[in-house]
Amino acid sequence: MLITLDLPSELEDELSLEATQLKLPLAEYILRVLWFRPFLQNPPKTGAELVSYWESSGVINSRPDITDSQEYARRLRREAQTRE
Repeated sequence: MLITLDLPSELEDELSLEATQLKLPLAEYILRVLWFRPFLQNPPKTGAELVSYWESSGVINSRPDITDSQEYARRLRREAQTRE
C-alpha cells in the first residue's frame, strides 16, 4: 500500500533527524515507528513480559551462531581492549 502524507515541516525535520541518527532512510524509520506503535501503547510491565516480547520480536535467539554468550562477551571485550 502506498500512502502519501503531507507532514508539517517541524515533524519532518524531527523524523529525519531521528532516521539519520539510526542511519535509516526516512521511509523505513517511519514504517518502524508505525510498526512498534502497539508496543508503545501497551509496554511490558514485568520482566517476563519483556522477555516474551523480545522472543516474539526475534531479539532473543537472533544469533544462533553464538553458543556461549559469556565467552562471546569476553572475546568482544578482549578485541575492544587490544584494538589500535
